[in-house]
Amino acid sequence: MSLLRLDKFLADAGLGTRSQVKLLLKKGLVTVNGEAAKRPEEKVDPEADRIACEGVLLSCREFYYYMLNKPAGYVSATDDNTAPTVLSLLKDAPGRDLFPVGRLDKDTEGLLLVTNDGPLAHRLLSPRQHVDKTYLVKAAGTVTAGDLARLEGGIDIGEKAPTLPAKARLLAPQTDAAPQTHPLPETGGGQETSLVELTIHEGKFHQVKRMFQAIGHPVLYLKRISMGSLVLDESLAPGAFRALTGDEVASLKHF
Repeated sequence: MSLLRLDKFLADAGLGTRSQVKLLLKKGLVTVNGEAAKRPEEKVDPEADRIACEGVLLSCREFYYYMLNKPAGYVSATDDNTAPTVLSLLKDAPGRDLFPVGRLDKDTEGLLLVTNDGPLAHRLLSPRQHVDKTYLVKAAGTVTAGDLARLEGGIDIGEKAPTLPAKARLLAPQTDAAPQTHPLPETGGGQETSLVELTIHEGKFHQVKRMFQAIGHPVLYLKRISMGSLVLDESLAPGAFRALTGDEVASLKHF
């Protein structure tokens, strides 16, 4: 990155307008490599210089990418009057104008990409791209081979056309009273359930829930574990997030 005026760097880092950051400089709140900086025209190298405001290191990267393990109870929106949003979980994350890429239902958990890269989000969400999205589905009852075949072949969920062919794999028929390979919430009463891994290539409203409802096995619990090349980091506790690695970002951009 080439040298930048200090006031432009500070504005790009989200500290305010040029006039606002000049006030920060005048108050001596900005340091460059540990030294107070007061000249807005001073040139800095964002790659090499350590630039801070009130002790907090700054960055003026254009785009930011985060993986969030979304917990239940949060809505996938930037603003909502009825429930906390996923962005409230990233309130300390650097980056302006962050937003969730796509939506997970309020009660759905798992992988959610949060970024401010609009072009990438558009590509990932475009129906023409058919980006794979894989879910762990805990469904009521015993899902049979015939049920899996129906899911894979495309199923009528009340839209103009059936769902696109999917990939469905039975991981385990189980009861809530029995030990489980996957640590999913119990539904109580020893109810028979099935654990299915489902990969879809589109994103219709409540699609996974409607697909399982159509085969007579309502969804009891739903968790997204991958989207495209991005796989949920299982070391992230529900509600935790981390920045994507360079390789993860590069893989997503190949779509």
